[in-house]
Amino acid sequence: MNRRVYLVDGARTPFLKAKGKPGPFTPVDLAVQAGRPLLARQSFDRKLFDLVILGCVNVIQDEMNPARVAALRLGLGDEMVAFTMQINCGSGMQSIDTAYRYIRDGSHDMILAGGAEALSHAPLVLRQSAVEWFAQISQAKGPLAQAKAMTGLRPEFFKPVIGLERGLTDPITTLNMGQTAEVLAHRFNISRRSADEYANVSHHRLARAQKEGWLKDEVMPAFDKCGNAYEHDDGVRPDSDLEGLAKLKPAFEKPYGKVTAGNSSQITDGASWVIVASEEAVEKHKLKPLARIVDSEWAGLNPSVMGLGPVLASTPLTQRNDMALEDVDLWELNEAFAAQVLSCVAAWDDADFCREMFGLESAFGCIDHDRLNIDGGAISLGHPVGTSGNRIVLHLVNALHRRESKRGIATECIGGGLSGAMLLEVA
Repeated sequence: MNRRVYLVDGARTPFLKAKGKPGPFTPVDLAVQAGRPLLARQSFDRKLFDLVILGCVNVIQDEMNPARVAALRLGLGDEMVAFTMQINCGSGMQSIDTAYRYIRDGSHDMILAGGAEALSHAPLVLRQSAVEWFAQISQAKGPLAQAKAMTGLRPEFFKPVIGLERGLTDPITTLNMGQTAEVLAHRFNISRRSADEYANVSHHRLARAQKEGWLKDEVMPAFDKCGNAYEHDDGVRPDSDLEGLAKLKPAFEKPYGKVTAGNSSQITDGASWVIVASEEAVEKHKLKPLARIVDSEWAGLNPSVMGLGPVLASTPLTQRNDMALEDVDLWELNEAFAAQVLSCVAAWDDADFCREMFGLESAFGCIDHDRLNIDGGAISLGHPVGTSGNRIVLHLVNALHRRESKRGIATECIGGGLSGAMLLEVA
């Protein structure tokens, strides 16, 4: 079967910047905060979903299989099947893509697909030497053996490692994600100033979107247990300027690197859901879909240049659908790093690169920045890893409607050397 598949509706929480301590919400808390208002505004019984899929990378110990926990807390019923998926930064998009393929192939009719991440809750990890010392203590037999084992105690055992730092380092290349962006900046001659200029625009675009109310149907307020309300993405800096960004030191390759804290994505908590449905379900329940999911593509590449992934996933997607650059009205390219986004733009405009990688006779073309991340991105609002892929799809659809445009591509690089892209068309 090859049925038409639609994105019916979606909502997300505000993205909340991590502030050096666990934030007010766990991944499941965030999923519930985004899911409740989304489900409340639907005309159909929430138990009509066939499946719940949730992307989540940093699952906390108290919420194993957060998709199932969230489904139960959202009142979807004991019978609701729910599973969690992890493909790093692509997890939230993979949830949509899996739903799309299940429905397209005829096994399901309506799926709740999302992403949730609370990076502020990333665990502190003991050093391996400390783990081995604790093991010796637990295995020691009798007081004398335990006393002897205690002599191995070292001060560094009390200084844990931030688990997120290890998670953002590729185990094959041993490069962290920021260093992979530096590799691309060198390859495509991205200057520090151009990276800062891009970051500055990202903040001002998001600030304008918030001021104009363009996110009101997308971002749902979240309320913590103390009754505090969180109503907007709080990492945005409306007063951002190039002078301030230029003062920041390189974060990963000192002293001459191009990547700083100011032109990188923010460590953030947030969740997002979309409702994916078949054409039959749309007609049966009288739904008004926002867009049709036309096609998707996934690609792999060397982890050291993982940030180039959007080019490798999106270009074959356009080729398969007989589309040129001008046929794509809007792009959402997740802003892992400004230098990484600009490197993708440069690669598409590089005739030699496009000829070698895709067999094109010329460059794919230069993406107009007025069509790229028109309301900012992860640099200004944050990158909750398991959520971002879901957010960029949802926002792309809403932006297409606002611009009265037709087609768009949401795409992202994925840590470990992967990438995803999804083509959507306004219904």
